[in-house]
Amino acid sequence: MAGAREGRDPQLVTNGVTRSAWRRLVRASNWHRYYQGALVGGDLLAAILGSVIAVNLTPTPHSGFSTDDQLNFFNLTVWLLLPAAWVLTLWGTGSYDRRYFGMGNEEFKRVIRASMFMLALVSFMALTLKADVSRAAVAVILLAAAIFVCASRGAARYILHRARAAGRGVQRVLLIGAYPEALEVYRTVRRAPAAGLVPVGIYVTEGASSVRNLDTPVPVFAGTDVVTCAEQLEADTLAVCGSASADAADLRRLAWQLEGTGRDLVVAPQLTDIAGPRVHIRPVEGLPLLHVEEPKISGVGWLIKNILDISSSVFGLILLSPLFLAVAIAIKVDSPGPVFFRQNRVGRDGETFSCWKFRTMYIDAEERQAALMMHNETDGLLFKMKDDPRITKVGTWLRRTSIDEFPQLVNVVRGEMSLVGPRPLPAENGDFLGDVRRRLLVRPGITGLWQVSGRSDLSWDDAVRLDLYYVDNWSLTTDLQILFRTVAVVLRRKGAY
Repeated sequence: MAGAREGRDPQLVTNGVTRSAWRRLVRASNWHRYYQGALVGGDLLAAILGSVIAVNLTPTPHSGFSTDDQLNFFNLTVWLLLPAAWVLTLWGTGSYDRRYFGMGNEEFKRVIRASMFMLALVSFMALTLKADVSRAAVAVILLAAAIFVCASRGAARYILHRARAAGRGVQRVLLIGAYPEALEVYRTVRRAPAAGLVPVGIYVTEGASSVRNLDTPVPVFAGTDVVTCAEQLEADTLAVCGSASADAADLRRLAWQLEGTGRDLVVAPQLTDIAGPRVHIRPVEGLPLLHVEEPKISGVGWLIKNILDISSSVFGLILLSPLFLAVAIAIKVDSPGPVFFRQNRVGRDGETFSCWKFRTMYIDAEERQAALMMHNETDGLLFKMKDDPRITKVGTWLRRTSIDEFPQLVNVVRGEMSLVGPRPLPAENGDFLGDVRRRLLVRPGITGLWQVSGRSDLSWDDAVRLDLYYVDNWSLTTDLQILFRTVAVVLRRKGAY
């Protein structure tokens, strides 16, 4: 996989030993340093804003600090020591680790850990110094700072996503392995532009003959030195794909070669669509065992999900009742027929139920579908057509705004659906075969992962893949993220027809 590197400085590497420890600190890509600096500035500002709110909104923020010296110490603590302590604590919990920038929940989990540590630290200091501080001020200053830090991190992540969409703040990746395995990793990382991984080349371990006459998406290399290829492509990350990582000696030598170059080495095993919380590294005598846990669709989190589903749906039905009345009148005025459309759908464990929607089509829509099948713009089990002539004028607006789905809150209250989950499929399509059946392990949802990832613009295979990913990696945090993302998707109206 990796031969002896030619043209390297002999003072840097000899027999796999990096001569200068300082060279290890130099990275091939330094965009993260500017981002880390911006995060530090944002965290400091967030902590100071927390102090501003606590000092100005709590009744007696200076309680316990009566003399001038004590007031000076109070101001020093609130305006300097606490913000500095926030930054140091965030650094100590790894909240500035570049590996978690832009994707996943780990960055925010570490911010929460830092908040818990700050609460423990302030409580310990108050107890040790026997300070008669205002409990309300302490609670407000810590809670406000934690909220502002999370908000600033969210804003920073949004800006980073925009920058990565423009090609900045990314890691240039050279994929190493058999061509089919490398191509699978290529497709996977390209589906997640927010991760900032941009494949710039593939190094095939099978030799150049394996890709002869193939139309490859990026340049392909074979038979040369891997690190030299990375230098030519200006790649700052090398990703070893699939079975290419099976040879431990080659992988170890490649890691030696990369020492001092500032390039990252990552291993992409043949485990796709498995989220981080299910994967753990268990080292045994130098052998890193990759432990994959079973999906957890139960427990306290699942109970909380059910409680939130029912309570939120009941509240939503009450709050939206005036809107329901207005939509019902508009549907009746626009075209003859019932206000609601009910269709048999497949739910959890294969049980069928009547799925409620506002009627968006003319009453003869199902009879006219056969004549329109040649115009179907999607594959799989669903029929989708952007300019479907069966949709009424009011129905077009209802679909664009996704208001036609709101009556499914009734299905959620009845326990047939959930707020978040795979979309329910029509029952008349018969039994589902293969991987599609795994969607039936959970209740279908009003919104889901594929709705916030492209909706009707996605292919059937992509929709199934996203639904299976949701089932295999479910968590309460994922549900909350999907709900927040749904609001933005509905406002953009992309893929809604």
